Amino acid sequence: MIDVTNPVRPRPVPNAEVPLADAHGLYLARTYAYVAAGREGLAIIDIERPETPTLDQRYDAAGAIDDARDVKVGMTNASLFAYVADGKNGLRVLQLTSPEETPTYLGFSPRPQPRLIATAPHARSRPGHLQGHRSRPRGGRERSADRRVQPGREPAAHAARDAAALHARRRRVHW
Repeated sequence: MIDVTNPVRPRPVPNAEVPLADAHGLYLARTYAYVAAGREGLAIIDIERPETPTLDQRYDAAGAIDDARDVKVGMTNASLFAYVADGKNGLRVLQLTSPEETPTYLGFSPRPQPRLIATAPHARSRPGHLQGHRSRPRGGRERSADRRVQPGREPAAHAARDAAALHARRRRVHW
């Protein structure tokens, strides 16, 4: 743990360590630190008391996440998601909190209950395919998160096409 109260002079906080064998990317969200922990998957560290951080849990989706390199966390409506760059395995999407499964989801920092909901294989394995993981929403019916992305319809292709169109328009306009 590093104290950055004075950003010009960061200093280590004595004895504030959580040993992880293969730590990579780190993302802080409210009172938790999410660490891409290589072979160990995602490490979730409680940092509510920064001078005494504690490992809250490790999550590897029953061994499916075994090359975690980076993690980003984002919120959509009332659910919290982690996007884990799982090296050779591609992108893993975890739902950390949800109204259906996290009783305290309305609190400031509810305890995460990670659940693997989707996988986007590494680009070299199956381009354009997002593998869903079956889940049971409220009501008990099974649903699938399988999604196929049509070639040329990937977000990167849209961005490149839009940038080229903008460049062409700017060339026609004389300032």
